[in-house]
Amino acid sequence: MSICLIILPGPDTAITTKNTLMFGKTGGFKTTFGICCALMIHTIAAVAGLSALIVKSAFLFSVIKYVGAIYLIYLGVKVMASIRKSEAADRVGTTAVKSKTYKSGFLQGFFTNLLNPKIAVFFLTFLPQFLAPGHNTFIPFFIMGGTYLLLTAVWFIFYILLIDHVSSFMKKPSTERFVQAITGIVLIGFGLKLAIEKE
Repeated sequence: MSICLIILPGPDTAITTKNTLMFGKTGGFKTTFGICCALMIHTIAAVAGLSALIVKSAFLFSVIKYVGAIYLIYLGVKVMASIRKSEAADRVGTTAVKSKTYKSGFLQGFFTNLLNPKIAVFFLTFLPQFLAPGHNTFIPFFIMGGTYLLLTAVWFIFYILLIDHVSSFMKKPSTERFVQAITGIVLIGFGLKLAIEKE
């Protein structure tokens, strides 16, 4: 079940795909590291009971949901806007736009995952099924959260290496801009879906 949720395409996959195609393995690994750091915070929050507070509070859940939706839409719009900047950069022969985006890969992965309330819901609805009632849940919950993080890291490393291996034919500027456009549309779509979805 966890594997299916990890490999199911979502905002994490979209942003990792875009950064890997544009900046190679290093860009993808930076994004994945950000995703894993966010998952660690989700794990700690679940163990400390903060995730339960968020899930039970309609207000807090809605705040995080809408902030996450706004961030995804912002990323999507930013990606779309960068296409025009990329075209201008190609004409004058500068890589400033790419350099700035490259450095933000970690933060994109981090906030995309951290601001997704569905991760908190998953940690509190799926993982507790494997906990023995009446026992201390701190260590088992932390181990399961760490296992989920490890599986996520392994999957994205494999995914990044696969994309990097087959992306040699996608290095043309026009192809990169097409990938950016698709990613922007996908991120905006995920943001709108998250905003209008009922809890």
